[in-house]
Amino acid sequence: MVSSVSTTSSGATSLLSQAVSAAKSNAASQTSSAASSTSTASSVASAALSSLAGNFNQFLTLLTTQLQHQDPSNPTSTDSFTSELAQFAGVQQQVQTNTNLTSLISATQDTQMTSGIGLIGKTTTATSSSLPLQNGNGSMSFTAAVAGPVAIAVTDSNGQVVKTDTVTAQVGVNSWSWDGVSDSGTKLSDGQYFVAVEGTDTSGSATALSTTVSGTVTGLTRTSSGLNVQMGDTSIALSNLEGFSGT
Repeated sequence: MVSSVSTTSSGATSLLSQAVSAAKSNAASQTSSAASSTSTASSVASAALSSLAGNFNQFLTLLTTQLQHQDPSNPTSTDSFTSELAQFAGVQQQVQTNTNLTSLISATQDTQMTSGIGLIGKTTTATSSSLPLQNGNGSMSFTAAVAGPVAIAVTDSNGQVVKTDTVTAQVGVNSWSWDGVSDSGTKLSDGQYFVAVEGTDTSGSATALSTTVSGTVTGLTRTSSGLNVQMGDTSIALSNLEGFSGT
């Protein structure tokens, strides 16, 4: 665990300012990523096939027109037509291959989803800036290279700063917990929040410290980039999970 320290020193104030900026950036980045994930690979493949069909119809129209108006004394070589048709066929095969790969990925994710059901109800840790607040509690850990003041900032899903703290870290792994109470004293509702930690490196320069959050798995969701684990309203990539404890 870590202990709180005063933020009156200029160094601590500077770290806190950087932590606030980083937390806001994490919230904006995650929100943007979540919005873009609604565009799935299957929809992209369908659009590609639709576009290819339209382009091929235009090609046939141009080819027919060219044949109708070519110079009889100097007709276009059939080799040119054959080459163009072969190119279209090649593109069509590539698009179809992508479609088949999308189906294969979907089948793989279905298998992972089935296997992942066993994770529901377990407490897990994950390398992430998304901090789940569940049952009024949130917790995370970070690793400090040197002992000294470390600034922590938490924002809500809209990027509004709701909690700040400056603590004294020990060298190595440090844990920090939050009771869901904001700086203004308001008890916040469970949901997805974003955290950032700023400390110093061995040279004394300010540096961002990676965070490992903890939470209870409540479900699984499939996105265009893979499977995500749900910790309440917080969604974290399955690949970011580090370990489990209990049921």
